[in-house]
Amino acid sequence: NHTYTHTMIAYIEPYFLDNDADAASVTGQSFDGVSESLHIQGEILCGGAAADIAGKDFGGMNCVKPLAVVRPVGPEDIAGAVRAALRSDKLTVAARGNGHSINGQAMAEGGLVLDMRSTAENHFEVGFLPSGAFVDVSGGALWENVLKRCVSEYGLAPRSWTDYLGLTVGGTLSNAGVGGQAFRYGPQTSNVTELDVVTGNGDVVTCSEVENSELFFSVLGGLGQFGIITRARVLLQPAPDMVRWIRIVYTEFDEFTRDAEWLVSQKDESSFDYVEGFVFVNGDDPVNGWPTVPLHPDHDFDPTQLPQSSGSVLYCLELALHYRDSDSNSTVDKRVERLIGRLRFVEGLRFEVDLPYVDFLLRVKRAEEIAKVNGTWETPHPWLNLFVSKRDIGEFDRTVFKELAKNGVGGPMLVYPLLRSSPLYFTELCMDPRVVSSLAVSYLMSKRDLLHCLYNKAQTLDEITRGVTACEGTEWDDRASVVLPEGEIFYIVALLRFVPTCAKTSSFEKMVAQNQEIVQWCVRKGIDFKLYLPHYKSREEWIRHFGNRWSRFVDRKTMYDPMAILSPGQKIFNRAP
Repeated sequence: NHTYTHTMIAYIEPYFLDNDADAASVTGQSFDGVSESLHIQGEILCGGAAADIAGKDFGGMNCVKPLAVVRPVGPEDIAGAVRAALRSDKLTVAARGNGHSINGQAMAEGGLVLDMRSTAENHFEVGFLPSGAFVDVSGGALWENVLKRCVSEYGLAPRSWTDYLGLTVGGTLSNAGVGGQAFRYGPQTSNVTELDVVTGNGDVVTCSEVENSELFFSVLGGLGQFGIITRARVLLQPAPDMVRWIRIVYTEFDEFTRDAEWLVSQKDESSFDYVEGFVFVNGDDPVNGWPTVPLHPDHDFDPTQLPQSSGSVLYCLELALHYRDSDSNSTVDKRVERLIGRLRFVEGLRFEVDLPYVDFLLRVKRAEEIAKVNGTWETPHPWLNLFVSKRDIGEFDRTVFKELAKNGVGGPMLVYPLLRSSPLYFTELCMDPRVVSSLAVSYLMSKRDLLHCLYNKAQTLDEITRGVTACEGTEWDDRASVVLPEGEIFYIVALLRFVPTCAKTSSFEKMVAQNQEIVQWCVRKGIDFKLYLPHYKSREEWIRHFGNRWSRFVDRKTMYDPMAILSPGQKIFNRAP
């Protein structure tokens, strides 16, 4: 109904014009009639708090008003919003998760913003295939809630995580989803086997590696350009009970990288379960220096342990080892010492704590709570995330860490290696779900307890035949839309800047300028890098970013969103009239 869509836009638009005297009287109004006519069951909100929230993000550097905020009930509502945009001359649609974009990527100026949190509870179902366990979750679900439910109800957990879990499933899968487990299991995009997607054509499509595979790989890391993820099938594994969390300090970057690269290149049992790292200032600055390293209030950083030759910045390798409650302390200690004994860190600057697995994965939650109390959660966050090749990471360290950022960035400076394809690992074949159910009945035990027995090779069930199969480690799939630097090993670098509440606008602008300076230096020096969570303003920069993958990206756009309805905030394509 082309005419109706025009009428709807004409009806809603005046409420977004600042000089309209009547706008105030309908701010925050829910347009039920419009919802009905567009066959949208959820709410359509204009103005008010909903539009204010949708016009901002965590980065705090952009502010644009949408025409309306849609709170969809499910995929058909999302498809309805896309179809409404298709019938109009200029309307665009952006899916917004928990608002953690940095540069306005989830905004739609004068368009429709879909608040995906309204769909968070639409899916949660754990299933079992011969290849292993999985969970179907909504694209609008927070990873934090996925973790808690999977562990508490099934003793299982997804394999690959980001550091902060207050992000939606659809949000991270549209980028990559990278953290300290990615060296072993690949990014989160390599740990999903099926998606439900609403394309820019307004179609609701189920896709996987074998069904509608071009759409599946387009959407993974596709920056929201080809479809909106409404459901994802995420691989699971048995959740450990506890984690030994360790930080060790280095003065030399080459020793830090050598040890980190050695750890991520080892086979499963020969390494830690999590490997990350960060740079910090060699001084007592509470935000950027020594105090950021200890893991417990009782731990002290003793600078007298540092050699006289230490430079202006130091490096910390952050490691974690999973274990079960049934493992003895001495067993865990032996495994740790076997690995750590080979590393060349500064003796006397080693910190460790033991904590439950879920608490470890939610470790950034504490930092979030502190930032909310001191106000820095609400200030701008001009973050810069890059992938840098192993070939160039030394030069990056010399110029960026040791010069441009030698006084810190007001927040963490992460740097750690990732593998394009991870080492070989072993996975246990899981039983068919019907078999699991019938066995559970016959053994008078819950399915969850039975699965624990299966996974832990419990003697009580040794008559059950279990296959153990060697699988290739999960890798970054070239068919996905993510682009990476060359080489088997590359680094993620994240400058996670927080602006103090008392800071002048000029200090924030300096941070943004320094980010631009770093990117321009990389380009000028021929550094092999790619922005992660990319943000560019010109077509030329996007073409450089995608390199020889640009034509494929354009072809995919033509196929799945030819009118350029979706994710206008990325500023890659312009809406076709």
